[in-house]
Amino acid sequence: MGTTSERPRATRTDDAVTALVSLWLIAGLLLDAWAHSNRPGLETFFTPWHAVFYSGFAATAGWVALLVWRQWRAGRRGLAAVPLGYGPTLLALVVFALSGVADMVWHTVFGIEESIDILFSPSHLGLAISMAVIVTTPVRSVWRDPAPGTLARLWPALLGTGLAIAEVMVFLEYGNALLLRATWIVTGFSETTNNSATQIAVRMLVTNAVLLLPLLFLARRWGLPPGAATLCTVPLLILSGAETGGTNWSTLFSMLIAAVGVDLLALALRPSADRPRAYWLFATLAPLFTWSLYLGVASAAVGRLPAIVELWTGAPVVAAAVGLALGALMLPGGPVLDPAAPRS
Repeated sequence: MGTTSERPRATRTDDAVTALVSLWLIAGLLLDAWAHSNRPGLETFFTPWHAVFYSGFAATAGWVALLVWRQWRAGRRGLAAVPLGYGPTLLALVVFALSGVADMVWHTVFGIEESIDILFSPSHLGLAISMAVIVTTPVRSVWRDPAPGTLARLWPALLGTGLAIAEVMVFLEYGNALLLRATWIVTGFSETTNNSATQIAVRMLVTNAVLLLPLLFLARRWGLPPGAATLCTVPLLILSGAETGGTNWSTLFSMLIAAVGVDLLALALRPSADRPRAYWLFATLAPLFTWSLYLGVASAAVGRLPAIVELWTGAPVVAAAVGLALGALMLPGGPVLDPAAPRS
């Protein structure tokens, strides 16, 4: 059998399985994050949470190896046996494995982290970076198809994006506004004698950027099919609920309703690279609605508005202004070139 040099394309089913085994991997990460937040005194690397985490990695690595092996059997050799979009995944799997070994050695030598130092451990950062590449594999796989996306075609990419958002926010826990209870939000925006108001405002802006940028990225390439914002947000809701034991239920509820509202906004505006004004308007209104609802539900749950009017009225406007700036950076105007199109 002769060899072929043309890179194969993964099928929709292939990408769907990739997204699902990545879900296994991230589920292990969420369990580990829950354990570190709710089980103080962990003294060993060998825990049930790590078992789920690293078995998810093994399943993901095995699945990607199977895809390459299928192409090898078909006669392709070298890089030609690797489906488009899966090349960085192979490299990330190697980095993940090395970081996992480094993490075991790190814990053996320095012990188990129990505070914010978890988020800055070099071995953990190696795991984080490689995981982000792994879970976004379906996005790269479908990238060369610029046709307007449907939920049926894009759901593996959307799920991968949502898993990446949750994974990033694991390591930006100190900037996650979804971890805050309603009482903390209202009380924090009611006085400025300490840093509570500043911390809440910063958390809102960090979370705003992490949630909005992927949606703008997807909208620029394919548009946003119905349900895209919700599918991208749910993994972060699950993460935030796990880390707090569900004590922030009103905050999670507000963000779920906000995600549905953002989906309806996208349906009405149809933001895309070919509709820049609609794109910029979406980038502005989505955070304005999201963070107005966030503060409104917190106030309703507590039974009163924050005492400082400027904070609870101005914070959503600042988030909207940041959204507009991000939209302008992502789509400054003019035609967007198709990276899959031939170059002269």
